[in-house]
Amino acid sequence: MVRHAGLCAVALGALMLTSPGLAQQTPHAGQMDHGDHSALNDHANHAGHGQPATDPSPGPTMETPPPPEAGSGPPRAADAIWGAEVMRAARAKEHGAHGNFATLWVQADRLETHIRQGGDGYLWDVQGYYGSPTNRLWIKSEGEGGFGENIDDAEVQALWSKAIAPYWDVQLGARQDVAGHGSTHAVLGVQGLAPYFFEVDAAAFLSHRGDLTARIEAELDQRITQRIMLQPRAEVNVAAQDNRQLGIGAGINKVELGVRLRYEFKREFAPYIGVEQSWHLGKSASMTRAKGEDPHQTALVIGLRFWF
Repeated sequence: MVRHAGLCAVALGALMLTSPGLAQQTPHAGQMDHGDHSALNDHANHAGHGQPATDPSPGPTMETPPPPEAGSGPPRAADAIWGAEVMRAARAKEHGAHGNFATLWVQADRLETHIRQGGDGYLWDVQGYYGSPTNRLWIKSEGEGGFGENIDDAEVQALWSKAIAPYWDVQLGARQDVAGHGSTHAVLGVQGLAPYFFEVDAAAFLSHRGDLTARIEAELDQRITQRIMLQPRAEVNVAAQDNRQLGIGAGINKVELGVRLRYEFKREFAPYIGVEQSWHLGKSASMTRAKGEDPHQTALVIGLRFWF
């Protein structure tokens, strides 16, 4: 065995001595520099019989164009098989099953108790609709009062609503005040979702006495967790003229700002707490003081929001 290994070593040495070019051009391990790596890479890139490497993702320039007969058939090929009348009825039924059907929706947006100085009170704000996504009948009711006292304000609105843009409806109808002086109003308004997800409800009211007023409401749902929601809310009331019978003055006569924190046991059922401040402004403040009331009130709010 030792003799055989010695003969192999002698033969290898003789081969190295008779091939000096090979001994000089073959580097030892660890001695190959960056130039040698580049040379090897260039050699590998040109190893395909002089053909450049192909791009594995050629992009749209390599896509096959559509054949010339594409689009030459009828616009609705099913009409040629089943007939235009049959397919027209089938398409109408299909459209009706994909959103163009009547639905009923009711929501108590605010059903709450106000704990405040000078007497606690209550408030409701309920609305709902029946109809399709583009044509609906809206019913709205809103009112407030003090415990143990007569209802201060209460109203019912019946409105026809027509979609005029994505997320926006124009509304036209009537409002009847069922407490106070019992006025009847014509209503023209808009309701929808403004940028940044502000829910807006704005309407102008013309009473049978010729009084022109307007109300703008806006609220924003800010999700804190999957069940906890923070909702800032603002309401501004405007009048075109003084109305001492109703206790309002011309211009911006009342502003309400509040924030409510609710917990959604279900999406359809959510109690909440919050705080709200209201200000009577201008001549409305003077009329409120004349009745012995504070034009600026702060209230702790406890309520329930639900829908079905």
